[in-house]
Amino acid sequence: MTGTLHAQLIGTWTLVSYVERPTDGSAPSYPLGERPRGLILYTPDGYMSAQLMRPGRPAFASGDWFVATPEELAAQAMGYIAYSGPFRIEAEGLLSHTMAVSLFPNWLGQTQPRLVSLEGDTLRLSTASPIRSGGREVTYHLTWRRAAAG
Repeated sequence: MTGTLHAQLIGTWTLVSYVERPTDGSAPSYPLGERPRGLILYTPDGYMSAQLMRPGRPAFASGDWFVATPEELAAQAMGYIAYSGPFRIEAEGLLSHTMAVSLFPNWLGQTQPRLVSLEGDTLRLSTASPIRSGGREVTYHLTWRRAAAG
């Protein structure tokens, strides 16, 4: 692909892998399992939306998304990541995501830098600096593949 990084990002990408690498050198982990599902969309007007999930999350016994047990709610929240908002190319190999909406309320309003690498139909994003996850300092490493049209 030729053109600017902004233009190359436009479209829909499917999640291939999501790995957390602890800064202490301990073994990597897969917070949404080894075969997570997800989409990230980048629009021409500068917005993005990311939805990632652990496959096999249990359905609510009630069939009503507003009627759930605490255990059902915990399983859903711990198995899903979602946020959307503006994105911006900051520099070569660096972009930012601003969280206008987020399943994780602590991220609301934050702008987080992402290291970005794009080779053909493979997009790699990672956190630019460590973050806390499961009580550890980690960096996220996500690999995406451009979604097939239609």
